[in-house]
Amino acid sequence: MELYRIRNRDGRYHLNLEHQSPPQPGPGQIAVHVKAVSLNYRDLLVMRREYGGIDPEGLIPASDAAGEVVAVGEGVTRFATGDRVAGCFFQNWSSGPASRKAAQSALGGSIPGVLAKEVLFEEGGAVMVPMHLSFEEAATLPCAGLTAWNGLFTRGDLHAGETVLLLGTGGVSVFGLQFAIAAGAGAIVTSSSDEKLARAQAFGAWGGVNYRAMPEWQQEVLRLTDGKGVEQILEVGGTGTLARSLEALAYNGHIALIGLLARSGAGVDPFPLAMKSGTMSGIFVGSRENFEAMNAFITRHGIHPVIDRVFPFNEAAEAYRYLEAAGHFGKVVIQAGG
Repeated sequence: MELYRIRNRDGRYHLNLEHQSPPQPGPGQIAVHVKAVSLNYRDLLVMRREYGGIDPEGLIPASDAAGEVVAVGEGVTRFATGDRVAGCFFQNWSSGPASRKAAQSALGGSIPGVLAKEVLFEEGGAVMVPMHLSFEEAATLPCAGLTAWNGLFTRGDLHAGETVLLLGTGGVSVFGLQFAIAAGAGAIVTSSSDEKLARAQAFGAWGGVNYRAMPEWQQEVLRLTDGKGVEQILEVGGTGTLARSLEALAYNGHIALIGLLARSGAGVDPFPLAMKSGTMSGIFVGSRENFEAMNAFITRHGIHPVIDRVFPFNEAAEAYRYLEAAGHFGKVVIQAGG
């Protein structure tokens, strides 16, 4: 069986294609023939040794995969061979609030990931995927899709008629755009590319702001909303964008704090959040129960995740470089098998 591990060569970390025997499921586990893996910005940080103090040496990377069950361990009742499944980002978070124990079960970080031809999932750490999706589409759901879902619905309580601000056009933001439109909400998207803004508008966004042309993009967001601001923000930037997001937020609005794509910027004054009676939630993916709720929504609305480009398994390193170049719209996927 082929798989990738992260190896240190000459002081830098790289993907190394290796071989080992296929893993055998133990009690309560399922073995999955991986069909597709999708990448997240987190995977770049792990590779650079910039993610939570994790030493990536020898780690099988990536958290998001979909495939077919090929064997089940003793006591497994939720799945059978032939089932189409996706792994959960956290292998030990079935439902309820986040916990330290759940956080220690993150694929491709705390525990080995999924960039392999065959992997093991805990029975409680996988879900059936929507039947209308390809394996490539299903592989985009575990991290980016679920993060957007929880930010907008589980924590944000998004309602029809509200307006969502989406920073950039990466995986989380494009999922947020699709979810918002399906829910009857409006969407404003920021990007450094007018071409990407045009694509976002083709998906249903009614407003777009080029933040290179308008560095004070929050002012344009306020203008587009007649000074009201937006009710929901998927804040994937972090310290480099949060102060502007606070200005763009409407009274009683919600910020889903997700990422750290824009790391520059000094400390952020939280006072505007208090003045607007707003709320801000930290979003770290979500539980299996959340995943299943999202899949029901995706099925009900016939949503197809947006994939920018698909790479063959032997070009995984090129897929990483493509993601790092940040020219994508939506998700970057690696095919793992037929």
